[in-house]
Amino acid sequence: MVRKTQSQIFITGTAYQRKLKLALIGQSIFGQEVYRHLQKEGHRVVGVFTIPDVNGKADPLALAAEKDGTSVFKFPRWRVKGKPIWEVVEAYKSVGADLNVLPFCTQFIPMDVIDSPKHGSIIYHPSILPRHRGASAINWTLIQGDKKAGFTIFWADDGLDTGPILLQRECDVGRNDTVDDLYNHFLFPEGIKAMVEAVQLIADGKAPQIPQPEEGATYEGIQKKENAEISWDKPAEALHNWIRGHDKVPGAWTVIDGQMVTFYGSSLLDGPVPPGQPLAIKGTAKPGLITKNGLVLFGNDGKMLLVRNLQFEDGKMIPASKYFSSDEMSVLELTEEEKKMAEDIKVILNTSVMIEEIKQKYSGLQLQNEDVYMATKFADFIQMAVRKLRGEDEEEELVIDYVSKNVNNMTVKMPYQCFINGQFMDAEGGKTYDTINPTDGSIIAKVSYASVADVDKAVAAAKDAFENGEWARMNARERGRLMYRLADLMEEHQEELATIEAIDSGAVYTLALKTHVGMSVQTFRYFAGWCDKIQGSTIPISQARPNHNLTFTKKEPIGVCAIVIPWNYPLMMLAWKSAACLAAGNTLVLKPAQVTPLTALKFAELSAKAGFPKGVINILPGSGGLVGQHMSEHPDIRKLGFTGSTLIGKQIMKSCAVSNLKKVSLELGGKSPLIIFEDCELDKAVRMGMGAVYFNKGENCIAAGRLFVEESIHDEFVRRVVEEIKKMKIGDPLDRATDHGPQNHKAHLEKLLEYCEIGVKEGATLVYGGRQVCRPGFFMEPTVFTDVEDHMYLAKEESFGPVMVISKFKNGDVDGVLKRANSTEYGLASGVFTRDLSKALYVSENLEAGTVFINTYNKTDVAAPFGGFKQSGFGKDLGEEALHEYLRTKAVTVEY
Repeated sequence: MVRKTQSQIFITGTAYQRKLKLALIGQSIFGQEVYRHLQKEGHRVVGVFTIPDVNGKADPLALAAEKDGTSVFKFPRWRVKGKPIWEVVEAYKSVGADLNVLPFCTQFIPMDVIDSPKHGSIIYHPSILPRHRGASAINWTLIQGDKKAGFTIFWADDGLDTGPILLQRECDVGRNDTVDDLYNHFLFPEGIKAMVEAVQLIADGKAPQIPQPEEGATYEGIQKKENAEISWDKPAEALHNWIRGHDKVPGAWTVIDGQMVTFYGSSLLDGPVPPGQPLAIKGTAKPGLITKNGLVLFGNDGKMLLVRNLQFEDGKMIPASKYFSSDEMSVLELTEEEKKMAEDIKVILNTSVMIEEIKQKYSGLQLQNEDVYMATKFADFIQMAVRKLRGEDEEEELVIDYVSKNVNNMTVKMPYQCFINGQFMDAEGGKTYDTINPTDGSIIAKVSYASVADVDKAVAAAKDAFENGEWARMNARERGRLMYRLADLMEEHQEELATIEAIDSGAVYTLALKTHVGMSVQTFRYFAGWCDKIQGSTIPISQARPNHNLTFTKKEPIGVCAIVIPWNYPLMMLAWKSAACLAAGNTLVLKPAQVTPLTALKFAELSAKAGFPKGVINILPGSGGLVGQHMSEHPDIRKLGFTGSTLIGKQIMKSCAVSNLKKVSLELGGKSPLIIFEDCELDKAVRMGMGAVYFNKGENCIAAGRLFVEESIHDEFVRRVVEEIKKMKIGDPLDRATDHGPQNHKAHLEKLLEYCEIGVKEGATLVYGGRQVCRPGFFMEPTVFTDVEDHMYLAKEESFGPVMVISKFKNGDVDGVLKRANSTEYGLASGVFTRDLSKALYVSENLEAGTVFINTYNKTDVAAPFGGFKQSGFGKDLGEEALHEYLRTKAVTVEY
């Protein structure tokens, strides 16, 4: 790679990609993510300009930049009385930016700053400009009933959102979408991508400047509370738009019984008028109805909408369904113990805005942050908390008995019981087993050991949820909302999940955070977007006159699905299969690997908190031979997805066939070849070749099981690999400096050591490693073998560990090395490194593998299908193809 310092041009192969020096001006998590992605793309952020700390806490953008050592400036304001503060402007100019990027900026920035860089400034705006200029743009999108929402990235000028447009993206507005929905599902994730794309377009000199037309331009100011009163003489849809467009700020309101009442949580309501108690509302032609689901309101067109929450002038918020009962609810007489609890909680709430400390102190009290919001008077909150503790709530609360550990500078709380029909419960008979921390061999928790009876209970719950429950009646878009909510919760708990993954599987924490958890979140968001886009098709058929026929297909969920996942990526493998399964509308019973059950059980907890109905998700830790086998034989399970060894995959397939011909998808073993030609970029081939073998300490289904290195570069390649291995830090996976953690469990470590012993006995050259590291835990040295011949055990069998197996091939022998690479019963993945594009494509066409990497490796994406050929299995995870693994096609013909 060559760098030209003046023009900031980086050369990779023959593609020119320019990079810029950037100043980021803004704040929020959105700004933080834009910053991270721009850094990742190679742009240099020379300064971050954000707001001062609030209550001693830095803004997320500032935190990310400070962690990287990027210069951070925290200015309370940039101008006074419309004039720039010159000290601030001078501080800004000192960083020498080429471009200002304003991802989410609430401050007024002087034009002296906007125009200062040679490329000017770009800003993100949450509307399809020129419509809805102004700070409340997304709110007005809903208020005015737009069918399309979106965002614009535009060039800043001295007007109000009037600068030239660089790029725009749009999305559909669902009938019940809220501001939060649009932001979380589109404006936030797609906005980050678009900001990065816009910067690159500018860097490459390809960014347009499209003048904003005045036609269609609107401007609506920030709504104030006094202007948010509901005008009732409108159709139901207009009323709904007004309410959801003001939710949560400033809140649409009306007058009920002489006081202002604010409405939250509106949705359009179809079907017959539900039974309820009339409620007189000032200005309405027809009284509302208090029903079990909320307040039903009527538009002047006779159609209905439903409001779920009401807030009164004193700040108290209640479920609308409790309007008539809220004042009449008896006040509980507290016991002495409950009075003490009230005093403890009061102290906690005076020092913290979060409720985690309350939940930790009173483990039986299951609270959400919304519980504080819904009962803003302390007395109301205590009454609600006591009712929850006494079990007097209408809804059954999720009770979780955690194992808690103080680790990684946090307290992680881990469920350890089976999760069946929305509840954590002991296995039948109370049997448990130990799950072990591979770092030191210590016991983390005693986990429930599910039985055949537990499988039957879980399958019955999943079947009932699929056929009769709320899930069966839920529309696809609502299903997607639940999945988005679950992804958000996983992201909120990402540090806890990554910590659990590290202590339970041995994954290096930094990798667990980015890949194990990060890709799991991405997977759920990707498939959540598919929920309402699953479509059949119309088919022209031969008509028999005089009749006419219409033939169409429907894509339907299969029913109850079983999922069996491995131990190398416990959470990510769960996400790859279960997200597609749920998006298709199925219910599931999932068995995590016996040795790594804890993130799956934490996932079960988060799914319940996300609002998944009971029975939709069931998690059964335990033995594959017992639980997994019974799943494959169960007559009410209609699909089984499995990732694991080829041997077990064959047994599962046989059992599925014999039992009820259930549909099967299998992702099995691999011996993925990686071919490295002499004309490769050697530094990159060494770096990525090592990643292909040692990523996740070699416990990687697509790991390069055998490297074929062209003779002329073989010795230099090996020398560089060994040199880099010696720099690797082997140690505690929670240490941020660790490169290589422990193997997953003791039996696997012993298998790897035996694998190396066989290699030495057969005559392969052990260049490096091959031994257990002398320290507690299940650590193995990264290992390199050379002189591996095609007949050897090392050449044929998968290690599933940090063992690099290298074979030479003759210079220029492309067809010969292809033949050797394909001489395996596996066909999961493969790779080739060469600068010769025609050679790379020729090799990719002839390699017998489900995935081929060219000049890269381990590059999987949630949108790209993943699965193998031959004895590596069949069926796909990820991408659109994964959905079809969990759908069935029904053809319908109508004569008319």
